[in-house]
Amino acid sequence: MDKIIMKTPLVEMDGDEMTRIIWKMIKDILLLPYIDLKTEYYDLGLEYRNETNDQVTIDSAEATKKYGVAVKCATITPNAARMTEYNLKEMWKSPNGTIRALLDGTVFRSPILVKGITPYIPSWTKPICIARHAYGDVYKNTEMVVEKGSKAELCVTNADGSESRDLIFDFKNSDGIIQGMHNLDSSISSFARACFNYALDQKLDLWFATKDTISKKYDHTFKDIFAEIFENEYKEKFDEAGIEYFYTLIDDAVARVIRSNGGYIWACKNYDGDVMSDMIATAFGSLAMMTSVLVSPDGIYEYEAAHGTVQRHYYKHLKGEETSTNSVATLFAWTGALRKRGELDDTPELCTFADKLEKATIDTIESGIMTGDLYLLSTLENKTKVNTEDFLKAVNEKLKELL
Repeated sequence: MDKIIMKTPLVEMDGDEMTRIIWKMIKDILLLPYIDLKTEYYDLGLEYRNETNDQVTIDSAEATKKYGVAVKCATITPNAARMTEYNLKEMWKSPNGTIRALLDGTVFRSPILVKGITPYIPSWTKPICIARHAYGDVYKNTEMVVEKGSKAELCVTNADGSESRDLIFDFKNSDGIIQGMHNLDSSISSFARACFNYALDQKLDLWFATKDTISKKYDHTFKDIFAEIFENEYKEKFDEAGIEYFYTLIDDAVARVIRSNGGYIWACKNYDGDVMSDMIATAFGSLAMMTSVLVSPDGIYEYEAAHGTVQRHYYKHLKGEETSTNSVATLFAWTGALRKRGELDDTPELCTFADKLEKATIDTIESGIMTGDLYLLSTLENKTKVNTEDFLKAVNEKLKELL
């Protein structure tokens, strides 16, 4: 067959450790033989981020704004141990955080369902997509330890120099702690629009939940902004698409989620989304079977795997030992980006290829050929554990049948 021609490049962000090895395997085995792959390449491996003083991360985000679609490999966010291991100039920030801030994006994570991997909640027959607000709250907080006898107040200095004060607590009888959090109406609005746009894009109902009955100003502002934007900009579009926007309290949402069949987007504030996305991933079976896409309110998409760089397997690989690393989430990052590129460029053959590659991947696992992590979880009677490269080769054989 002739190779599929791409009209516009993807932004390609390479990464670190075992996922970097898998990245090249996916391209060599499953993409380059079938697609005249056009990418604008950025090396987000830790060594090159260090060499460029992290400018490469900023450049990759700016390129994503230009081209509209990016695909990203998992990257290292360095800690003290990595500082020594990689001889870093400084402890560089998370590339995901940098890109998220520059694109003003919201992260959407969904599980990939396959026969033989049964969710811990048996009624979950369809994916639950978590939309996590990625700004503010406890992640940009200010904290203080307070001594007994102190009095803590919330003080805001207004633009005219006047002050507004509210008592937080009088610590007259005990030592204690205080925490100050903030958010921005502009960030909440971007979060809301990204959620509404993605729900329309995926044709899925959207749930949103906070604790506005207790947090009558902070959480209530989230609720009000979502409601106003929905009524003014999206209600008619949702009606036309036959989907629903639904608001409830966070504790009620948790109860509804557990009783549900899945098949919707669950929008969460930053901390709620951090916790619930890991709960959803674990309950569905594996973080290695979770897709992740960053969506900006103005329709820019960056696809990646939801997991990290698989450091333990990488060290085995460096010793020449065989690994059986799950490549599915990284592979689906590529298919998601290729499909979106095809949609935006009106290249249906690229969308069809992405669909068939995903089907070939799922068919391979459901036929009993899988990596070690899924082998331990799968209830299939006839299953075979294969190494990292052999799994991708098995997917390629299925893909040839579908093409």
